[in-house]
Amino acid sequence: MEAPPLERKLAAILAADVEGYSRLMNGDEEQTLATLTSHRTIVDALIENAHGQIFGTAGDSVLAEFPSIVHAFNSAVAIQQAMWRANQELPEDRRMNFRIGINVGDVLVKNGDIFGDGVNIAARLEGLADVGGICVSRGVRDHLRDRVDATFEDLGEHSIKNIARPLRVFRVIFDPEGDPAIDLAASPVESPETSSFVEQSLSQDRDSDDEGHRVELAFWESVQEGDDPAEYLLYLERFPNGQFVELANARLESGGTGEHDPGIELAFWETVREAGNSEMLEAYLAKYPQGQFSDLANIMLGELRGS
Repeated sequence: MEAPPLERKLAAILAADVEGYSRLMNGDEEQTLATLTSHRTIVDALIENAHGQIFGTAGDSVLAEFPSIVHAFNSAVAIQQAMWRANQELPEDRRMNFRIGINVGDVLVKNGDIFGDGVNIAARLEGLADVGGICVSRGVRDHLRDRVDATFEDLGEHSIKNIARPLRVFRVIFDPEGDPAIDLAASPVESPETSSFVEQSLSQDRDSDDEGHRVELAFWESVQEGDDPAEYLLYLERFPNGQFVELANARLESGGTGEHDPGIELAFWETVREAGNSEMLEAYLAKYPQGQFSDLANIMLGELRGS
């Protein structure tokens, strides 16, 4: 068989990992997974909105590639700032923090994955970062020095496993409580030509689609308010391909009620997040004002209202 094509390119690599993940899992597996899901929703959105492509998502780790060092850096800072906000709503023993490393270098792309020294160095930098912090290589620091609102502390040279030469490491000094520079609710920036074409293609259908969503949402809110299994069946009959089909089926399996089931809330949130409109976000917040994803929902709702 012919070997898959191997591509080599220069890229900015971001590696992130949850600090103390094993400890958190040992304490409460279900709650840790719920928190990880909530945090990863934020992390993934920020990476995508900074033009990044996510490759590795094993367990609590994230590996992403960016065509620009500035985009990778802005994404890293925004992630740490968003995590700081999300953690404020959690008890201290449930807070989940990331370490992040950024490197720029050659990577190999094969079978939809990336590897090579450029990736290995980013992972080692992540391991040297503080909890909630960011470490970068000298190449990243030199490129960013006069382009970003941050300073870099020289941590000296470090011997890195499987890397022949010592690595010069820099700690990023930034405001973790600052406002993220990346719009969480926005889609990745498109070219003017693509954006114009998409707007023209969707403009004729948008009003009718929005009206249909509003009708379905109103119907669903009345169904879940009563929490009657028969009404869930009626919803499934009327909207067989609706946005809440999975949630309705889950409610039926649980005997109707889903008030305290984290799985039900997660299914509801996934539906709301994919829809990405203010009505759906308001419906989630009305049902789960103190829910796992309420902080993210408020952020996205604020962004939508602001735009």
